[in-house]
Amino acid sequence: MKALRVVFAASTALCAATAAQATDLEVTHWWTSGGEAAAVAEFAKAFDATGNKWVDGAIAGSGGTARPIMISRITGGDPMAATQFNHGRQAEELVEAGLMRDLTDIAEEGKWKEIVFPSSLLDSCTLDGRIYCVPVNIHSPQWLWLNNSAFEDNGLAVPTNWDEFVAAAPKLQEAGIVPLAMGQQPWQTTLAFQTLLTALAGPETYTKVFGDKDAELAAGPELTKVFQAAATARDLAKDSNVQAWNDATNLVITGKAGGQIMGDWAQGEFQVAEQVAGKDYTCLPGLGVNEVIQTGGDAFYFPKVDDEAITKAQGELAKVMISPETQVAFNLKKGSLPVRGDVDLSAANDCMRKGLDILAKGNIIPGTDQLMSADSNQQVNDLFVEFFNNPEMSAEDAQAQFASIISSAD
Repeated sequence: MKALRVVFAASTALCAATAAQATDLEVTHWWTSGGEAAAVAEFAKAFDATGNKWVDGAIAGSGGTARPIMISRITGGDPMAATQFNHGRQAEELVEAGLMRDLTDIAEEGKWKEIVFPSSLLDSCTLDGRIYCVPVNIHSPQWLWLNNSAFEDNGLAVPTNWDEFVAAAPKLQEAGIVPLAMGQQPWQTTLAFQTLLTALAGPETYTKVFGDKDAELAAGPELTKVFQAAATARDLAKDSNVQAWNDATNLVITGKAGGQIMGDWAQGEFQVAEQVAGKDYTCLPGLGVNEVIQTGGDAFYFPKVDDEAITKAQGELAKVMISPETQVAFNLKKGSLPVRGDVDLSAANDCMRKGLDILAKGNIIPGTDQLMSADSNQQVNDLFVEFFNNPEMSAEDAQAQFASIISSAD
């Protein structure tokens, strides 16, 4: 009995010590859909297991809604402990202003340069040789998601590429099915255009336009066919009538729409709905035309704070996020690909395997956030919001405006 009391006392003391060292970390992000919430819960669970506490700071909407709020808090002296941004230059000015924590020591200890693949992900976190963020996934927008039954029940073969999808659209419309689901959030229209550009004009054209700022190419015949395809997509999506991207995904899941151009995060919604990849739905990377993975995705930054306990817990969260176990658990739920090349993804489904295959082949392109400034990207977004919402704007006019934006992009 005495021994039991000693063990109990020791355990109580250990719990008390752990509780005393526990630190609450507010983490802001814009992951609020069903699939996203399931994925972010894996981060929270892994971090809470360290004895600290994840305090969820989800901001409803999208990155376009959340980022200004996040930036305002950081610059206004009310920083969160950690915050999501996309890979690229979105946090560049905050880093330059000295408001973000330098993670170089943690990255070197964890040998991030050896494990992060492709290396461009870590390059996006690096400024003047110092590392300021932890990349957590690879998200590519280059996908077309299809409800198999919507086609098969109407005597159609499930499309294998964009042209077949467009050809099947009239029969879907006759059956009262929206061919292409598309929400009204501004970024969705830009995503659709970028995906069409990469698929129909090719990844080299995409890189020259957004990376090299080739305005002549942007105004040329290669892009003309892309803008014509965008006009077709606009017509196919005219009866979509939803706002959020996940509402558009739900139209596909429920058979009210035939397909959706959307990033691989849509897969999380199919999984929550207990849909089986390759059976209930089909995923076509690169619209079934040019199979590439855009190395966009998400990273977490850690604002500087004058609190030793929070600073210590920030470091623990950074390590947890990139650990092999968390990378597997999070990305399987998110529908994204891991940033590590050394993790076991034997549980990956049909769509994730397609993505991993493309990644292994090296068929990758950078995201536009990695190629252009936030201001230039916003101008592109504004153009495609107008184009997709104004049937009176011709493909020719939109292309001329696009070429002008590219000519002055930075």
